[in-house]
Amino acid sequence: MLSSKALFRMALLMVVLYACGTSQPARRNVLSKTSPPANQQPAENNGRNPGQTTFTKPEQITRQQQKTEETRKVNTAVERRQEEAATVTAAEAKAAGYRSPAYYRYITDSIQQTSAKSAYYKTTENLFKQMAVVPNPQNPAINSRWYTTVNFDNRKPNFVILHHTAQDNTEQTLFTFSVTRTGVSAHFVVGKDGITYQMLNEYFRAWHAGKSKWGAVTDMNSCSIGIEIDNNGKEPFPEAQISALLKLLDYLKDKFGIPQANFIAHSDIAPVRKNDPSKYFPWKRLADAGFGYWYDSANLAEPPADFNALLALRVIGYNTAIPADAIQAFKLHFIQNDSSPMLTDYDKKVLYNVYKYY
Repeated sequence: MLSSKALFRMALLMVVLYACGTSQPARRNVLSKTSPPANQQPAENNGRNPGQTTFTKPEQITRQQQKTEETRKVNTAVERRQEEAATVTAAEAKAAGYRSPAYYRYITDSIQQTSAKSAYYKTTENLFKQMAVVPNPQNPAINSRWYTTVNFDNRKPNFVILHHTAQDNTEQTLFTFSVTRTGVSAHFVVGKDGITYQMLNEYFRAWHAGKSKWGAVTDMNSCSIGIEIDNNGKEPFPEAQISALLKLLDYLKDKFGIPQANFIAHSDIAPVRKNDPSKYFPWKRLADAGFGYWYDSANLAEPPADFNALLALRVIGYNTAIPADAIQAFKLHFIQNDSSPMLTDYDKKVLYNVYKYY
């Protein structure tokens, strides 16, 4: 049994502990300007002791966030001004006439607002869902649980394919790519006035190359960026348009690390079936800027006696299954004023000169 002295000491200790517990001041958040009421549990505690100190991280706006927000505001303002400048009323479209640029601009803007943009976002959302899904558990070749790798990134384009639109104006092309029935598209459209339109994220697969082949690649849509240049195929390309194109190509080459050899024509990958971007296209100027190759006209060496022209065409990338088609495609790109299916001595010199770059 406890002695009376021991009982007294225990009672005294209980009194002291009770007094300390009831007189302890309420704790406050040292990072907040005001303390929470004594009888209110802070939401940040998530069920912890109401008197427990909680810390709220102060809102911080980094320089990068500020820069991003400023860029967003500038881009939004630019887009608004561009839309206002490009807006065509129904009356203006009617006055301009059927199939006029104003007509196509009016109906294309209407399609963009009513269906095209919503369809774009729906398709991209579905693509994102497909990429985020766990690998198919129904795959009969997989007989273990899923192990993930941490070493990956997105696929990227490695070619740029240049086309001419073969249509009357940029507005008509924008319309063509805004409706589903045409089944064709491109990532960019470059107008005669130097205005460049982006119609698809570069990482998505546009439908511009069709049945084609370059080297060992038989699905050019999956590894390329398509650029449509407003031109009917029977006229030169204006300076403003080429300047805008060079600026775009420089951006794409820098962003994706596209090799100089991989800036090619639709006619290169689809011989005879396609002839764009036509004999008027300034390939030498592009090559001088680092986009594609061109021959040295001042130093055309004679090819060796055992030079194999078809092998050289295949090394460059041309599909030589039908030799005449490959020769015509090569001459449309590099000779331009003659697209016959035969190689002259001069043509062979040009081919040999270009072949040495590869």
